[in-house]
Parts: sequence; C-alpha cells; structure tokens
Amino acid sequence: MIYLDTHAAILLAAGDTSRFSRTGLHVLSREDVVLSPAALLELETLHEAGRLKVHAREVVEILRASLALRVCDLPFSTVADKALDETWTSDQFDRLIVANARLRQARLLTRDQRIAAHYRHACW
Repeated sequence: MIYLDTHAAILLAAGDTSRFSRTGLHVLSREDVVLSPAALLELETLHEAGRLKVHAREVVEILRASLALRVCDLPFSTVADKALDETWTSDQFDRLIVANARLRQARLLTRDQRIAAHYRHACW
C-alpha cells in the first residue's frame, strides 16, 4: 500500500510521471494506491484558492480510473489522534497525511523533504 501526498496526486492526475524516481514509479505499479481524506481536502482547498484548476473529486476520479486509487477509510478520530504525535510540523494537512500512512505502516509518495526526514517510509 502506498499513500499519495497531495502534490503527488496532482502530478499523477495530470499524467506527469517524469518527476518521479524509478523507485516511486515501481512502487506505484505494484502496490494499492491510497489517498488520505486530508489530501482530498487539501486538493479542494488548492482549487478554491485558484492554485488547482480542477475540483478534488475530479482528481480522485482520474486516479481511480488510472491507478485504482481509493480514499482511505480509517476513522477520522483515529487519524487525528495519531496526528497529535506529528509535532515536527505545523502544517495540519501534512500531519494528517503522515498519520494516515503511519497508522497503516505504509509508504508515502512525497517529494517533501521535511516529511521524508520524519517518516522513514517516504519515497519519491
């Protein structure tokens, strides 16, 4: 299982795989692809701010069709409780996205160096 960070979801929905490492692409082709509901909300926040042209649901539909993506169904209270331990950042989306992946001990596809420094299963 591999979770997508928000920017990874955006790139993949746009069909841009050129920025990913061979390792990242290899993992994507072999593991179930999952999106945290926090990343879904961040996508919509970016759309509302004019930084993303499509709605979050459109990104999810594109990724469902191309990668069989599913949105994580862990209870929000469980994820939020785990996010309380992610004190290395004040970015609430990052805290929740990492907590989601950490609870499943899953990989997280991200190029965010700060996340990679604090989550050993991060890859790009």
